[in-house]
Amino acid sequence: MPAGELRYPSPVSCPPISQATEAPVEEDEAWVWAQIKTEARRDAELEPALASYLYSTILSHSSLERSLSFHLGNKLCSSTLLSTLLYDLFLNTFSSDPSLRAAAVADLRAARVRDPACISFSHCLLNYKGFLACQAHRVAHKLWAQSRRPLALALHSRISDVFAVDIHPAAKIGKGILFDHATGVVIGETAVVGNNVSILHHVTLGGTGKACGDRHPKIGDGVLIGAGATILGNVKIGEGAKIGAGSVVLIDVPPRTTAVGNPARLVGGKDKPSRLEECPGESMDHTSFISEWFRNGARM
Repeated sequence: MPAGELRYPSPVSCPPISQATEAPVEEDEAWVWAQIKTEARRDAELEPALASYLYSTILSHSSLERSLSFHLGNKLCSSTLLSTLLYDLFLNTFSSDPSLRAAAVADLRAARVRDPACISFSHCLLNYKGFLACQAHRVAHKLWAQSRRPLALALHSRISDVFAVDIHPAAKIGKGILFDHATGVVIGETAVVGNNVSILHHVTLGGTGKACGDRHPKIGDGVLIGAGATILGNVKIGEGAKIGAGSVVLIDVPPRTTAVGNPARLVGGKDKPSRLEECPGESMDHTSFISEWFRNGARM
């Protein structure tokens, strides 16, 4: 950890969402924003080449939503979709909906606590494309819900082009989300992702290609989905479940169990699957099932 860095304490396990206690939204947002500005000032002093960049993206702004709106506007603009238009769109949306600001703060905390490569809140705000794609998606989803679908789809297209993250604007995403690395993540129109979920790169939450209507996965709270996993169809991944890297999931996965393989099977067997004690979406433990997998001769 760099000298002088401040960290926000967080439990390593996640209780059920209904039992979780949180600081008041305004206090939490103010605390994180103060941390971000402190980190930006420190980085500007340590690396003068970044001073102008840090001033324009963070230090010149009075709030997190203004900084985030400015940064997203500049990231997603094009020759025909101006940064000023996007800035106004993002700022108006974030300013009018406290739940979006709370979700952004929860996502920042998720990256800071779960990803050992995340050295600061400001690093996540400026450089984590998974975080940025998720915040932009929240605005696109808001537009979709307001029946402003052409603009929602235009924003969706820019998010996909710039961040290589393809989330349909109708998809519902919870808070405390970590898109780790994020490249190649695809989430379909009727997918639902709960709170405190961690998703690695090249994950697909897709349809089967045969059905219309409600046709995409439903991901419960606290789920961990490993790199390259594919989950297809209107299946349910239960709260606190783990999906192993590279797995292809075509069936429901019960809460607190692990599914791995192609096609995915439950570790411990479908009749009595092994139960997870910790919350994998928080712990980020990708490989705890390996010993049992080999102990049972990979017959799950």
